[in-house]
Amino acid sequence: MDALLNRKIAAALGRCSYIRNSSLRLDVCSGRVVLSGAVPSYFLKQMAQESLRSVEGVEEIQNELEVSNARARRNAPETGVEIVA
Repeated sequence: MDALLNRKIAAALGRCSYIRNSSLRLDVCSGRVVLSGAVPSYFLKQMAQESLRSVEGVEEIQNELEVSNARARRNAPETGVEIVA
């Protein structure tokens, strides 16, 4: 069940043009999603969370994304989404 939910979440995040170049980590377990990583604005933090609200199977979203400025983001190792089951 978590593998299917992981694919749905990855697809939802991929469709959200606002957060495509953000460094996100997702821990998914039994419908509970924990978002962590860094985004450059509070708007993007909220958009990441909102993009998951309509995903079937997501029952709870815990948003632990940190807002960091652009200068700090230049030193980030990579961008993308990492999903941990």
